Amino acid sequence: MKYAYYPGCSTHSTARDMHESSVAVARSLDIELVELKGWSCCGATAAHQTDRALAASLPSANLVLAKTSGLDMVVNCAACYNRLKSANHEIITMPAMRQQVNDAIGREYDGSVKVRHLVEVLLEDIGVVKLRKHFKQSLNGLKVACYYGCLLVRPPEVMNFDDPENPTSLDRLVNAMGGESLEWPYKVECCGGGLSLTRTDVLVKLSALIIEAAQACGADCIAVACPMCQSSLDLRQKDIEKEAGKRFNLPVVYISQLLGLCLGIPHKELGLNRLMVNPSVILKTIA
Repeated sequence: MKYAYYPGCSTHSTARDMHESSVAVARSLDIELVELKGWSCCGATAAHQTDRALAASLPSANLVLAKTSGLDMVVNCAACYNRLKSANHEIITMPAMRQQVNDAIGREYDGSVKVRHLVEVLLEDIGVVKLRKHFKQSLNGLKVACYYGCLLVRPPEVMNFDDPENPTSLDRLVNAMGGESLEWPYKVECCGGGLSLTRTDVLVKLSALIIEAAQACGADCIAVACPMCQSSLDLRQKDIEKEAGKRFNLPVVYISQLLGLCLGIPHKELGLNRLMVNPSVILKTIA
């Protein structure tokens, strides 16, 4: 299986662990990810708040690169995934926008490149049954609160991925790994990630509700597929504890990191050493 791969800006900074674990998992499963040469920022999250044509043009500059390869584009960042699919949607449904985008990027693009999240590829192209055959270790009943956030499944008419109110894709992967995916009420609530620098106080309040709900449901950890969500809940957890007036010490990991552990990939290759909250409870359960 071969795909064009769009890593996104975060993979070179705050989400290197997401990138490293995703690439390692793909390699272990014989998935060939061909990184787009000359890729650029997709505009998440600021561009679409200021200029709609710019917001569609930035991701389209990458989509047109993928089109020349003839491959589906795979993304592992929920924010990038959302912006790329949103650009496709607007180009297909709005002729005037398509013309503005083509003028901006200097090339013809028709919105035809299929954009897929790595989770989609794992579930649809490989499937749970085949995945299980590759696992060398089990999560051994680890209780996981799967957190989807705002961008992975919404808006449904654009994303067309999973149920927008009660998604289950991450849960299916957790259960396949031998973990226990928990039913909890905050799996699609906003963490405030878009306000990380401008209104940290709002982010902390929103994220505190999410972590409190996960812990109340008995979670050993939270699994995410978005670098902004991961940063909000992991990097800011000390601030969240101050806001809530209690200590959580709840690891927040990428679904790709859990998959990597079950595939027997060494910890350092999965970037687990970069987490702010120590993932020892996860490692002890799997060992």
